[in-house]
Amino acid sequence: MLSTTISDSFLGRYGYPPLLVRAPGRVNLIGEHTDYNGGFVLPAAIDREILFAVGLNGSTTARLFSHDKQEAHEVELTKGVLAPGKPMWANYLTGVMAQFQQRGVAVPGFDCVFGGNVPMGAGLSSSAAVECGLAFALNQLLDTGLSRLELARLSQQAEHEFAGVRCGIMDQFTSLHGRAGHVVQLDCRSLEYQYFPFNSQAYHLVLCNSGVKHALADSAYNTRRQECEQGVAIIRQYYPATQSLRDVTLAQLEAYRAALPPVVYRRCRYVVEENQRVIAACQHLAAGDMVAFGNQMFASHAGLRDDYEVSCSELDVLVQIAQAHPSVLGARMMGGGFGGCTINLLPAHAVADFVLAATVAYQQELNRPLETYQTTIVGGVSVLGPVLANN
Repeated sequence: MLSTTISDSFLGRYGYPPLLVRAPGRVNLIGEHTDYNGGFVLPAAIDREILFAVGLNGSTTARLFSHDKQEAHEVELTKGVLAPGKPMWANYLTGVMAQFQQRGVAVPGFDCVFGGNVPMGAGLSSSAAVECGLAFALNQLLDTGLSRLELARLSQQAEHEFAGVRCGIMDQFTSLHGRAGHVVQLDCRSLEYQYFPFNSQAYHLVLCNSGVKHALADSAYNTRRQECEQGVAIIRQYYPATQSLRDVTLAQLEAYRAALPPVVYRRCRYVVEENQRVIAACQHLAAGDMVAFGNQMFASHAGLRDDYEVSCSELDVLVQIAQAHPSVLGARMMGGGFGGCTINLLPAHAVADFVLAATVAYQQELNRPLETYQTTIVGGVSVLGPVLANN
């Protein structure tokens, strides 16, 4: 059991009982690249998670150990302002420490062992789980009293400043606010949210891992954000109240299409349409119309492929395979793009047949093995409990 493995590793290295915290990864059913544009998303926390064993050590040094990489790293907490460095995995954790310090919290020395089963580079937000798990643990140990929303903001800022990825808040919000058996519609501008029940008995979400992560993913992510900001700046000349693409209608976009560079126009059109798809998808979910919901997923992938241009041949092949299967209701690439997973919606009874068919077809098409994950929707970050020394 993962929790036992992590707690035993901590006890073996440091010799005292830690606080044990779990932080889930997430899926996003629809609403991709809308979060940093002030739009709508529809994510859920899943049973792929990062486990943390954390305890205060009475020193001024943070001693970190990545169980998955079997690597140790130390951070001295009293030598001025913390800064990014190497190894890269430690930046996600150091960034969280820095954010506590920026909020006036004196972070004392602590020990941390972490590891999990969120596949890296699969678009399931392993980085947010790492950030949120440590943030939650330190909040508990230091009795800081920060809300889950503030911890999400803190973790997002850590990723901006220490990992160099200007992500929206969806990943961190979902890891902290997930609810078992529900998806959450999040308004990324107001941060208002509402839960929608998802019948995990009747319908399953199957993730198909393309097995690739193209190198341009992070740089392209930041470029897309800049292109959207460029579009907003141009549209604001005609509609001064425009703050983000959330404020833009398709009619407005078309009216001033000539003022936008063609690439910027396509980026903006995708985001405006994707926001509309999220709203429609939630209405279909509330009405129990899973076929219509799935059609919104297929349309989302087409927009990501053609207008936002963050898909890749491997992801496109996986969606084509899903579209050819009679039981699949919807499929789309998920995450930042250029690799990672597709998310597929289908009736529970058809899962085994789809997984077999997709595995065979992907091997035939691209001569690549296909890894699939069946996920359960779970609650957000939580304490599993202190580990007793005699366990």
